[in-house]
Amino acid sequence: SKHVFAFRTPPETAAVLKRAGFHVLSTANNHSGDFGERGFSDTMANLKAQGITAIGRKGQIAYKTIQGVEFAFIPFSYLRAHSNVKDLDGMRTLVRTAREKADVVVISCHWGGEGEKFLHTKNETEMFYGENRGNLIAFSHAAIDAGADLILGHGPHVVRALELYKGRLIVYSLGNFIGYGALSSRGKTGLSLVLAVKLDGEGKFVSGKIIPMNMPEKSLPRYDASGKTIQLMRDLTRSDFPRTRLQISDDGTITTAQTITLGE
Repeated sequence: SKHVFAFRTPPETAAVLKRAGFHVLSTANNHSGDFGERGFSDTMANLKAQGITAIGRKGQIAYKTIQGVEFAFIPFSYLRAHSNVKDLDGMRTLVRTAREKADVVVISCHWGGEGEKFLHTKNETEMFYGENRGNLIAFSHAAIDAGADLILGHGPHVVRALELYKGRLIVYSLGNFIGYGALSSRGKTGLSLVLAVKLDGEGKFVSGKIIPMNMPEKSLPRYDASGKTIQLMRDLTRSDFPRTRLQISDDGTITTAQTITLGE
């Protein structure tokens, strides 16, 4: 028998997300249409009512001024109903539009295969359940070439590697954060994080920090003092992008590796 997952969450969850400190949320994903256009519109309205900027409709860009810097946020998924990670020309047009107004362009992508079989990121199209879920590396590099500054991936239900490309940070998957009891937290799927990123005024990566979390019960996030997420993301970054200039320390601090030239 085939399992069909149709996710919904009580509307009052929006207030919890607001209290937790979320200001911008993407609804461009493979479950935001589970309850049709009505469900999608209700979600957008419930988030907006809490003062959260919700983005997810095709072609949508949100602008926000943060500490005097103009940010643009663009959400993508692998579905035609949203701005699509497989449409690179469409992406370039959106990034160019965002660049006209914004100093820093942040892209959020729901993409990729799911589960521990998809921990590694390769420069190839990822197929899952017969669906083309994008070439994550090709898209990210093309987006940064077009003028994007930070790429935040999600969807695989596991964390993935980090890459620095042209001075810009790519996070191929942030894994799961909260699941309202509906997500597996077995093994590596239960490892999560809060990512802090420091950018300069032009969007170039300065430094970052992996704050390790896990999901011990009912898919709810907890701080994980053992830091397993840090080790996993470091291992994945080293194996998948051995030439990338990023270093992840034991406490989760992410820095750019400096090239040291030995003396004359």
